[in-house]
Order: sequence, then structure tokens, then C-alpha cells
Amino acid sequence: MSEFAPDDFQSSLVPVGDVTIHVVHNGGPTNDEGTIDAKGKPALLMLHGFPEYWAAWKPLVPYLSEHFLMIMPDQRGYNLSSKPQELEAYQASKLSKDMIGLMDRLLPGQAFNLAGHDWGAAVAYALAIGHPSLVDKLVIINGVHPVTFQRALSTDPAQAKASQYMLRLRADDAEQLMSANGFEKTFGMLEKLSATKWLTPKERESYLTTWSQPGAMNAMLNWYRASPLAVPTKEDPNPMAWLLDVDPEKFKVTMPHLVIWGMDDPALLPVCRAGLDQFAADLHVVEVPNADHWIIHLKPEQVANEMKNFLLS
Repeated sequence: MSEFAPDDFQSSLVPVGDVTIHVVHNGGPTNDEGTIDAKGKPALLMLHGFPEYWAAWKPLVPYLSEHFLMIMPDQRGYNLSSKPQELEAYQASKLSKDMIGLMDRLLPGQAFNLAGHDWGAAVAYALAIGHPSLVDKLVIINGVHPVTFQRALSTDPAQAKASQYMLRLRADDAEQLMSANGFEKTFGMLEKLSATKWLTPKERESYLTTWSQPGAMNAMLNWYRASPLAVPTKEDPNPMAWLLDVDPEKFKVTMPHLVIWGMDDPALLPVCRAGLDQFAADLHVVEVPNADHWIIHLKPEQVANEMKNFLLS
């Protein structure tokens, strides 16, 4: 079902509510109810961001598969998972509900570790904040807590400037723009955020196949359109941002929380993490120099070692 799945990994489609989620994992065979055998390993649910898919985590497989049941789904809208086209289908509550439903099918009644990168971090935060009993430990890799990010957008001109691309991806013609000329602009977005030495011809082909799935690009862009984040512009320097007025108690991360941060990320500046300790009492931050937004691809062994040290301690 997924020609790019690593050896000893299974690929399957799992019905979850009104959608179907494609997932790649290294557990034992599913039974008739869809549950899997964790083989005695702690479960680690790993959520990719834009414009990737489950294979965003493949660089970590050689370092983590021996220690963890790695569960790597295509999130709603991506690759082989369902791609509803209506904007409302991409609200954070529905995205996190997908992952709760997926884990309930695969490992019913069990808590799990959770990792997220980029937009996957947004879903990971929503799940960890809203359903803390399900998450043992939380790992975020170059991703942002919704409140600290909105504060940075609203108060830091450099971050507001770095995030202007979000407005372009919300535009009505964004699908045509990002799909034109063999997804030239989408590949360009990857290259703008990294030197992309990791983007081999084979990897480029796999991304092209993923983005070419019917309805995929519009669905992927709906993640941006459905987000409540308000990005200031010259024309509207103070857009309404309800995340600035929320009760901080409702956005607490109660489980142990690790942040791994590539310090050369041009899209998410370190200011995005300012004040995160106010929301996460048990917070551990690892800053990695000479690494950017695609740190998982650039420094997989270092990322994996930090994750192992944190999750297995």
C-alpha cells in the first residue's frame, strides 16, 4: 500500500469516524478489530507537518524503531488519508480527534508518547492540552504552542514578516499557485526553509506523488485557512487575535515536554517559544545550532538521541 515503507513496517488504512487515516507502523499484525501488537515497546505517535506526509519521520527509523512502536500517520488531507474539501473539516479539534480515534483503534485504552513537527506540532499540542490523560510525554520539533506563537506574531515584527507566506497560502488561488509547473512553488518552499541536501531525486518523486493525489493540495492548504492564527500586515497591523485573550490555564501542557529546536529556522524564530515555560511546568528545551526547519532530515541521529534520552528516562 505504501511502496516507501521501511522494512519491517506495515502500511494500512484505518477507518476513524467519517474519515480514513493511512498509517505506517512497526507493530505486529492487526487483528480483526484493527488493534496491533506493540511488541513490548512504548508507543510513539508521530505527526508530520506541511507539505510532508508520514515519511517526514523516516530518517529517524534507523535510530528509534528498536526502542519504540513508531506510529506514523498521514494526517487528514495528506497523501493516502481522506481529503475532505470543506474548510471546516480542518479545525484543530477535528484533527486531534482523528489521532485520538486512530490510537483508540490501534492500541485501545493505552496512553502513548506524542511527537509533532510543524503543523503536526499544532495537532500534538491540541491533543496534549485537551486530552492529557492520553499522552505520557510530548516532543515538539520546530513547532509552536498556539498562544506563544500568536503573541510572537502580534508583538514581534520579525516573526510577523517571516509568517507572511501564511497569508499567501490562505488565498483562493493558492492551490493553483502551489501546483503549477510540477509543484515548483511547493518544492521552492521546502528549499527556502533548508539547504535540502536530503531531497534526493527519489525523495522528490515521492513528494510529487504525494502532492498529486486528487484533492490533496487544496486539503493541505485548508490547514492554513482553518487556523485561528492572525498574521499582521502593513494594511492591518493589529488583526483580531482571540488567542491573545484566552485563559492560560486552558492551554497548559501537564506532561513532561521536550522541545528540539533548529536555531536557523527562517519561518519559526526562537521568539515563538518565549513564555512557553508559563504553559509547561516540566519543560526541557534543546537548541541545535546549524540546523533549520527540516532538522529531522538534516540531523536525524541527534534528534533521535534527544528523543530517546527524554522518552526513555
